Amino acid sequence: MKNDNLFTSIRFWPIFWTQFWGAMNDNVFKNAMVLLITFKAYTIMGLGVDQMVALCGGIFILPFFFASSISGQYADKVSKSKLVVMTKVLEVVIMILGTFGLLTENIIVLFVSLFLLGLQATIFGPAKYSILPELIDEKDLVKGNALVESGTFLAILIGTIVGGILIGMDNGTMLISITALGISIIGLITSLKIPALIPVDKDLKIDYNLIRSTFDVIKISKKTHSVFISILGISWFWFFGATLLSIFPVWGKDILHGNENVVTLFLATFSIGVAIGAIICEKCSHEKVELGLVPFGSIGLSIFVLHLYYMGQPYVATGELLGVSEFLSMPGVNWILFDLFGLSIMSGFFIVPLYTFIQVRSDRSTRSRVIAANNILNALFMVGAAILLTVLFAFKLTSVDIFLVLFVLNTLVSIYIYTVLPEFLWRFMCVITSKMIYRMNVMGHHHIPQEGPAVLVCNHVSFIDWMIVAASINRPVRFVMHYSFMKIPVLSYFMKHSKVIPIAGAKEDPALMEKAFDQISEELKNGEIVCIFPEGIITYDGKVANFRAGIEKIIQRNPVPVIPMALEGLWGSFFSRKYGPAVSKFSVIPKRIWSQVRLNIDAPFEASEATALKLEMKVKEMMGEKAE
Repeated sequence: MKNDNLFTSIRFWPIFWTQFWGAMNDNVFKNAMVLLITFKAYTIMGLGVDQMVALCGGIFILPFFFASSISGQYADKVSKSKLVVMTKVLEVVIMILGTFGLLTENIIVLFVSLFLLGLQATIFGPAKYSILPELIDEKDLVKGNALVESGTFLAILIGTIVGGILIGMDNGTMLISITALGISIIGLITSLKIPALIPVDKDLKIDYNLIRSTFDVIKISKKTHSVFISILGISWFWFFGATLLSIFPVWGKDILHGNENVVTLFLATFSIGVAIGAIICEKCSHEKVELGLVPFGSIGLSIFVLHLYYMGQPYVATGELLGVSEFLSMPGVNWILFDLFGLSIMSGFFIVPLYTFIQVRSDRSTRSRVIAANNILNALFMVGAAILLTVLFAFKLTSVDIFLVLFVLNTLVSIYIYTVLPEFLWRFMCVITSKMIYRMNVMGHHHIPQEGPAVLVCNHVSFIDWMIVAASINRPVRFVMHYSFMKIPVLSYFMKHSKVIPIAGAKEDPALMEKAFDQISEELKNGEIVCIFPEGIITYDGKVANFRAGIEKIIQRNPVPVIPMALEGLWGSFFSRKYGPAVSKFSVIPKRIWSQVRLNIDAPFEASEATALKLEMKVKEMMGEKAE
């Protein structure tokens, strides 16, 4: 299946549209119900309008706490395609009940419908994300997640606007009823087109103990540390986003003196920005999970929310609340919209790689339960956001002050995540180097196997060759490098967590050399990719030096495919030896910024054919050098 045809593929578009219509329907119904309560001043047990509106959010999210664990188990036990269809049938039934509640304006029935809609979303959630790796190739997962996230936020926006417009019309409840029921039926039809899938663990015994099963799915998500940290990162995003969306109405009215249409403009800007950010993220990822974009997203969130705080109240308005046209004519508004758009773009950069990472790194047999754990923690963090806002408002903080609080909290959370999981920050450094300092062009990427062991051999041109290669290969790569690099401050920290294998020459430290060969052998036995620079030194003249025999020793112990690569464009750069030893390089002003760098990857050699001489000749041929 070609990546370019993903959106029209029968293995993708049904689940995309099923999710799209479901998200739209949730928000059509919820927003119509909120506005109905607001303008009709419905009440239960003496609760005020504000409390009733807050109750709507609480009732919808409540099932995520007690039903996610069981939903995750069912998604692993039964066919996910059948489970999705079942949830859409349930949605149609709920909308029939909701229609009755709307037409009779029975607030009790509406609350019951909203609760059941939340339950339906809870059941659908684990299947929604865990089904993607079963439907599409791993190389398409980033694009698939980007499209799903884009579609979801646009569906939320459209649903919110449509719900608000229709409920305000004559016969609004009738229009909402027809629309919500119609959307649910369309969603059911699209779900029927999802290809049939077999259960991943049909023998799984369902644990119906809500408390125990909840802790069990969270425990399962902790088995892979990086996956659990990613879940915490996604949960933080929903905390951050829920806080922002909650203060938009107060900020828009009290600080910016805008009416409800201005608040809708904020929501539209944010939703469209997330969708665009997700698509840009996919384009930057080049068919792989690019964790380096996550720090870029988190840094961007901090910068833009801090600038919103700095903008404060850019103007003072009196009289009636401003409409959209009047608001857009006020000073400083362009910067505010720019910040909101920037925040949403960065949100797409933040969540798409994390969702994809969870799908790729979690075990297939427990993936739905891992997603269920993610949903539980997401809901918990969103409730935490509501509690935080309540406390901050109690201390008389304004919505502008809360922007500063979010900046501080986001910065602290980011530091924590990248401290406990340096892989994110390491990938960020590789992305900055390969995509922002240089223009990277990778040829022959298809020669890298999707799974299984292999050895990459490459010419050694500069001090950052390994970063360039790491950013160019879809799979994690174990680099073999001279032990002296492990002594460089800061860099050694990232090398250690990137599982770089330190090596020394036989005359320098024979024990370390043997240990390195043992580590290489172990990594290859585990199905990993190992990259070595057989020249043993960084070139002093830009030409390929003789390949040492160490590569032959590696292949003798582990007869795996050997893939030759040629790195071009770095000779003469700031990080090469053209201008002298490394110790004097910082006196040289870089002369080449964003220059073209090319990594050519050739067809693999069979282990029996992979001699040092043949590999050297091949790399020289790829570099356009004459073999000596």
